[in-house]
Amino acid sequence: MPSTRRFMQLDVFSHQPMQGNPLAVVIDGDGLDEVTMRAFARWTNLSETAFLLTPTEPGADYRVRIFTPRQELPFAGHPSVGSAYVAVEAGRVAAGKASLVQQCAAGLLPVRVDGYGPARTIHVQAPRAQVQRVEAALRDALGTTLHTGLDETQLRLVDNGPRWWVCRLPDATHVRALQPDLHAIAALCERHGAIGVSVFGRESAGATAMAVRAFCPADGIPEDPVTGSVNAGIMAFLVDSGDTTFGTHYRASQGREVERDGYVDVAHDPATGAVTIGGQCVVLIRGELEL
Repeated sequence: MPSTRRFMQLDVFSHQPMQGNPLAVVIDGDGLDEVTMRAFARWTNLSETAFLLTPTEPGADYRVRIFTPRQELPFAGHPSVGSAYVAVEAGRVAAGKASLVQQCAAGLLPVRVDGYGPARTIHVQAPRAQVQRVEAALRDALGTTLHTGLDETQLRLVDNGPRWWVCRLPDATHVRALQPDLHAIAALCERHGAIGVSVFGRESAGATAMAVRAFCPADGIPEDPVTGSVNAGIMAFLVDSGDTTFGTHYRASQGREVERDGYVDVAHDPATGAVTIGGQCVVLIRGELEL
C-alpha cells in the first residue's frame, strides 16, 4: 500500500471559504486499517473525517467510511455531500456523471450531481429514518438542558444512522438565542446512545424557511456548524407528525451562532418517502498525506 495519499479539506453547505461545515477527506483510503482511520480523525479534530474506498457492492460508484473524533458513523450528511464532491473532483468517478451511488455502512445511497466546477451542487438521499416518541421523564430532562419546556408534540428521537433528539421550538428567534447546558447534554447522550440534540424553528422572513442548531458535546463538538443528518431528520420529524408548514422542499440556515453560516436544501418525495439533503462545497486544501 502506498504511504502517500491524496487529501482534501473542504467546507460543505457553503460556496464561500471558511463557512459551512469543514470536512477532511482522504481520497486514497484503501489499505488503511480502522485504527489508523480513527487516529487520523482524532488528529484532524473536525466533527467528521471521511475515507474514500473502492466499493464492494455492485452498482456503487465509491465507498466511504465516516469518523468523528470518537466513533465511526454509519451515515452523516455533510461527509456524504462532501465525499461525493471530492470523488468527482479527484476523478474517483466518471467525469460528467450526474447520478451516483454511495456505499456506506448505512447502505447504498443515491447521489445527484447538479452543475460543474465551483457551482456544483450535491444532493444525497438520507437513509430512511426511524422516528420515535420520547418518554416524559427524558423529555423533561432534555427540556431542562435546553432551558425550555417541551411538550410531546415538540420532541422526537430520529435515527437515520446517527440518533438525534429533534426539538421544534416556537420560532427562529428562540433557536438562535438558545444557550443549552452542554455538560448535561453530553451526559444524556452517553446514557441513551444518542449523538446529540438538535433544535429548529421557523424563520419569519428572508431566503430560508428555518433556523437549525445541533449540539453533540459527547463527541467533542459542542455545536456542529451545519449538520446534514439533522436536517434530514427534521424533515422526517415533520413528515411523521403530519406537519405541512414547510412543504416538501425548503432551505434551512445553520451555523451562524458559531460563525460558519451554511445552507442546506432539504426535500421530501411523498411518492417514495425519500428525503434528500443538498448543498454546495468549496475546497480549501489539496495535498498529500504521509501515513
